[in-house]
Amino acid sequence: MEFDWIWKSIIIVLGGTFLLRLAGRKSISQMTLAQTVIMIGIGSLLIQPLAGANIWTTLGVGTVLVLTLIAMEFIQIKGDFFENLITGKSKVLIKDGVIQEASLKRLRLTVDQLEMNLRQQNVQRINDVQWATLEPNGQVGFTLKPDSQPVTKKEFQQLADDLKTYLQTMTPTKEVEQLRNQLASLSAQVQQSNVDSEGLFKEVQYKHHENTPPKRLQ
Repeated sequence: MEFDWIWKSIIIVLGGTFLLRLAGRKSISQMTLAQTVIMIGIGSLLIQPLAGANIWTTLGVGTVLVLTLIAMEFIQIKGDFFENLITGKSKVLIKDGVIQEASLKRLRLTVDQLEMNLRQQNVQRINDVQWATLEPNGQVGFTLKPDSQPVTKKEFQQLADDLKTYLQTMTPTKEVEQLRNQLASLSAQVQQSNVDSEGLFKEVQYKHHENTPPKRLQ
């Protein structure tokens, strides 16, 4: 009984991992058309040795595919013409809260599909959307109208500072003092959230855990 399929499988996993690592870290949802085609081609190639094809020829062809992908990505950097030819440009789907029906028809995208993408990003009403675009990787990008955007921490802090300045001009009373304490508490919470939000990113930068996890999970 031949067991060459065992070492072939190991080489396929190692070689395939190297090729995909060389191709980049993008997930399927972030890939352009050219990247998706080449990744599918690599996936189809890697299974060939188990069916009797030469494993080294397969890995060689996979390497050529990846190098072709890298060359195409470098070409796109050289100018918009090549980027538009290979990857394409974003298409406007919504402008000032109005669906661009002509764009939807060209892209063969239904209103229901557009609404599904917006719902997944917590958009409640199309009228709230200033711009929405279909990106080359198939994802929908959008920006909300100014009056529909949530308050940012910077805006809240500015409002808190203005209110604090205003309270200082008022006659001290129990109600004013209580409002000052509440405002100080909210400001402290915002500042603490800014510190906490950096935790996971600091771990990447400094290459160590802020809070050491259990050894079995490291």
